[in-house]
Amino acid sequence: MAESFGVDAERYDRARPEYPRKLVDRIVAASPGPDVLDVGCGTGIEARQFRAAGCRVLGVDPDARMAAFARRGGIDVEVAKFEDWDPGARTFDAVVAGQAWHWVDPVAGPAKAARVLRPGGLLVVFAHVFQPPAAVAEAFAAACRRVLPGSPFTGETRPAAEIYDVMFSGFADAIAKADGLGGPDRWSFEWERTYTRDEWLDFLPTTGGLTRLPPDALAEVLSEVGEAIDGLGGSFVLPYTTLAVVAAKA
Repeated sequence: MAESFGVDAERYDRARPEYPRKLVDRIVAASPGPDVLDVGCGTGIEARQFRAAGCRVLGVDPDARMAAFARRGGIDVEVAKFEDWDPGARTFDAVVAGQAWHWVDPVAGPAKAARVLRPGGLLVVFAHVFQPPAAVAEAFAAACRRVLPGSPFTGETRPAAEIYDVMFSGFADAIAKADGLGGPDRWSFEWERTYTRDEWLDFLPTTGGLTRLPPDALAEVLSEVGEAIDGLGGSFVLPYTTLAVVAAKA
């Protein structure tokens, strides 16, 4: 699944949200310099944000299709899994990963980040937490039960905030055990975005559970979710929380 997102890189880049400017600015201000390594850079969404903030960015991504899209946006990208990537003698002031650290080995990832960071450099892993309105979420789950029997989407009842809290606690625990990194800190940024029906249906196929669906099954899911959004008046406001775990190289 980690290498399935490039099936429609253009849609991914168009539909996935950027990260809060406050997050980017805080990372830049706390880093000892401008050199950033973006792990799992995808199409370059956060890489472009860091470049706009004055950083020099190198991306690493296992999907050649995503890397090619990012390069068209002016981002240097090397195709590899982070655990297998060869940095040579290069070091960085920050290693960042947006919506990608859960694909990285929890032991090898922090250890490698520590090796390529300069003294005082930051490892920052971050992701968006969101939960659509109940009617939209229920329509999505019902459609998935039909077209994706046995999928995690059909049986998961925990709120997104709880799922991500467990995930980020795991990130922090693994980072705390890595040689060379200080104790991790947690950051949180609240924001919201209004989605129209078309915008949400553009976003959904970029999520991991749907990237490999056959076109007819995907159309069935999107149709049912679209009807639920129509029932809300054609749009909805989605609250976001962007979580981050941060640790500095000793």
